[in-house]
Amino acid sequence: MTSLLTTVLVFRTNASLQTDKTTITALLGQHPEVAECSLDLEDVDRVLRVVSPSLAATQIIEIMNQKGFQCQELE
Repeated sequence: MTSLLTTVLVFRTNASLQTDKTTITALLGQHPEVAECSLDLEDVDRVLRVVSPSLAATQIIEIMNQKGFQCQELE
């Protein structure tokens, strides 16, 4: 039996519009190492959650920064 370990990474973002949410979830949803992602625009921190078996927080931050979004890991 094989088990796939996944990590849930949680970030504070500066996303504020529905178009930001659409852009971010599409971008991360297409990434082969992202199993699932969601962005909560109602939360004060506009929380981005990313489930991945292999990506590190720094990699998600880099992807977000390249698209012009600020992103900080929440611990």
